[in-house]
Amino acid sequence: MLPWIALIDLVLTYTAPPAISAGSGLDALTQYLKPFVSHLATPLTDGSCREEMRCAARSLRRAFYAGSDTEACQGIALTRLYGGLALSNTRPGGAVHGLAAPIGSMFNAPHGAVCARLLPFVIEINVRALGRTHPCCASLSPLPRGSAILTGDATAEVADGIAWIRILSDELAVSGLTDYGLT
Repeated sequence: MLPWIALIDLVLTYTAPPAISAGSGLDALTQYLKPFVSHLATPLTDGSCREEMRCAARSLRRAFYAGSDTEACQGIALTRLYGGLALSNTRPGGAVHGLAAPIGSMFNAPHGAVCARLLPFVIEINVRALGRTHPCCASLSPLPRGSAILTGDATAEVADGIAWIRILSDELAVSGLTDYGLT
């Protein structure tokens, strides 16, 4: 289920409600964190994901607070496009999107909001599981790099990246899953 074409109309984002900007931007973040840590990552997907994490880190808040900020809106639009490209080149999947689809349909919850709220938990659980089963696993190496990119701190650890996602979701007023009736 991959599209033949993607049309990105930046003008449509200028009047999008802040909740839509937040949800779609955080969904994009999920879409390029997954391929960034995937065992199927390539230099092409890795480079794209790295740049889009930087773009999201500098654009998400700005697009939320000032929908007419063309540079921020362009950044979010590009993260959506490149996130989809990276994800489709490393096979879509993963726990966040695997859970977000049924939760969204069962509880009438916006996909981006569900992804944003699940993402920190899924990262935490995956890191814990990998630490138990493969303590020296090379798959852990992209996670601190991703945290460093998102936070802007070269010494950031995975926990710092998780905290950054949670804080950003709170700051962008992304509803928690209980707000949609999930217990």
